[in-house]
Amino acid sequence: MTRRENNQEIEQRITVAKQTVLSKAALLHREFGRAKSELKHDGTKVTAVDIAISEHIQAAIAKTFPADQFFSEELTPAAPVPVTSHFCWVLDPIDGTNNYTNGISYCAISLALLENGVPVYGAIYDLARRVLIHGGPGRGVWDGDRAAHARSEPPNSHSLVGFHSPVDKSLATQGKRLIENFKIRGLGSSTLHLAYAAIGLLDGVVDHNNKVWDIAAACALLSEAGVEIYYLENPPFPLREFSLKAPRVQYAAGNPAMVAKLREILGR
Repeated sequence: MTRRENNQEIEQRITVAKQTVLSKAALLHREFGRAKSELKHDGTKVTAVDIAISEHIQAAIAKTFPADQFFSEELTPAAPVPVTSHFCWVLDPIDGTNNYTNGISYCAISLALLENGVPVYGAIYDLARRVLIHGGPGRGVWDGDRAAHARSEPPNSHSLVGFHSPVDKSLATQGKRLIENFKIRGLGSSTLHLAYAAIGLLDGVVDHNNKVWDIAAACALLSEAGVEIYYLENPPFPLREFSLKAPRVQYAAGNPAMVAKLREILGR
């Protein structure tokens, strides 16, 4: 495949990604704060809306790109699945399900296109702001129709850092250090934490609790926006297999100066 042909293949998929994500926005809004949730085997929540969005987006992609693999937090079998196709897709139908069911607006549909296991485009519907955040390497980062980029200011005591309390309580001291140095925002959506860093709403992000579907779409935005990501543990890309039981992904992200400061604070 020539570079031109490859670019055409990606552009075709980008068009479908944006269209399919936006086509589910009405359903997302209609059931917001109303959908009932159930606990899954891993203790996380799922709603009928998660399943419906997964099924509809999978069907749309399979119809147009039948050779592509499709992975979703809600539809993929429990056993690990090797990534064997040139292009694959990773979906989190609702990142922030707890928020969604409780009527808290920080939640998103997060769809990533990967080439050879590496995110090359992300389409993220931000319910709170009613906008599609999207982009990828060489294609810009867009907050709706507005070109966006990360904040360039060096870290200071007024910097806003997205942070989720770690599941592993032995990491609580890291949270204490962050609180002592920055202003913390815990939105309940890992996708939006990273996406907001990419479009300049947050200065940095630290997270210990993610799986690949939480962040794949947002990771496609980062380098193009001027955001570095430093993996504390378990770098997920290139993705070689998709597993619901994969280890948690841990990272610090922000502009280069912010990442250097975060690593200093975290002792990493």
